[in-house]
Amino acid sequence: MRHLETFQARPGTTIERHELDNGLVLILLIDPQAPVFSYQTWFRVGSRHERTGKTGIAHLFEHLMFKETKNTPEGQFDRILESIGARNNAATWLDWTFYYEDVPAGHLEQVVRLEADRMENMSLTSKQLEAEREVVINERKQRVDNDPGGKLSEVLWDAAFKQHPYGHPTIGWMPDIEALSLEDCLAFYRTYYSPNNAVLVIAGDVDREACLALVRQYYGHLDRQEIPAADLTPEPAQHEVRRVEEKLPLTADRLLLGYKAPSMLHPDFPALEILNEALAEGDSARLQRALVTEGELATGFSAFVPPFREVGLFEITVEMREGHTAEEAEAVVLAELEKLMHEGVSEAELDKARNKLETRFYRGLQTAQQRANALGFWEVTGGDYKKLFQQSERYAAVTREDVVRVARDVLRPDNRTVAIGRPLPEGEDEGDLPDDDAGAEADAPPGP
Repeated sequence: MRHLETFQARPGTTIERHELDNGLVLILLIDPQAPVFSYQTWFRVGSRHERTGKTGIAHLFEHLMFKETKNTPEGQFDRILESIGARNNAATWLDWTFYYEDVPAGHLEQVVRLEADRMENMSLTSKQLEAEREVVINERKQRVDNDPGGKLSEVLWDAAFKQHPYGHPTIGWMPDIEALSLEDCLAFYRTYYSPNNAVLVIAGDVDREACLALVRQYYGHLDRQEIPAADLTPEPAQHEVRRVEEKLPLTADRLLLGYKAPSMLHPDFPALEILNEALAEGDSARLQRALVTEGELATGFSAFVPPFREVGLFEITVEMREGHTAEEAEAVVLAELEKLMHEGVSEAELDKARNKLETRFYRGLQTAQQRANALGFWEVTGGDYKKLFQQSERYAAVTREDVVRVARDVLRPDNRTVAIGRPLPEGEDEGDLPDDDAGAEADAPPGP
């Protein structure tokens, strides 16, 4: 095992990066303040690595990883962790998949053994695949097919991304989920769940030497694999408004606006975050006032800045009041964005946004799990965990001129994709609609 670096995050806090000969990266943060540690395994694979026709496999395989191995019968993994007072879970998204355990101090070897075992020795059967396939199908029905918000978000991303795999839903398209084979899953496992595609993050109350020895013992013999290059076909710049509509079980219209936005690694990303604070965060935010508290067009409003490795989608969601249309809200949003592009933000708005972002940043690093999560996310998505500690400087460097420039670039009218959810006509349900009605592109109305 090579000790690549020791990084002084702040006085009294050092982080080490090590790498085994097989390419496995270990990020180690020793912190004995509380007798707990977080053990996380991050894999550099998410839904953007999937091929057309095989969507949903990264998420499905996350489920399968909780089945049995050659050494651990089904169900025993969770029982062992429960017996030592640990909790565990996992998540999959566009750029990554990760697994974590939050564990009382003194139980490191059990966790290392269990995680190394399932990285190497998964024992999958057709019966297990079918059981988890059914779970995922039901999850998709609950979160997407039968949920207006989930369905409309999926429609928005599909319309916005014509070439880049970010347009694929992480949970997968239903026909793909139904068609994935055991051979597909085993090939995915052998390829992407390899040591040279993984990052271990251990943060908390552990002994350094014991930790290094255990990682060498349980992971050192694993073979590296050849990882295929991800299909990163650049998404062409958007220069026309795209519009889609869905009839959904809603009581009033719902509006989603998506603007192609810079990657989290782009120099303009902090300015976009600050712009979002002024537009959308808190009761005094511009769009909150214009749409909800003063405008009284909507019952709810939110915005989302995409923390992705590639160009993402800055989303604005508006839930209309009954009697008001999505087009009314869209006009208000466009007017507020136009105003911001011409007038900019005040120095007070800029300072407030910086302070809120920095406070949120440090609040998200309080526990061992939060620190491990941030280190793993930045190592896998950002390419270097040390970029985590550059965020305050990035916010401080943003000027009012930067915010206006980014607003004009990102929030220009022809860069938007619009998804509108309409209430189903009275007496109809979704089953009454013809198949070709869902997700149909609507003619763009006059205007920008």
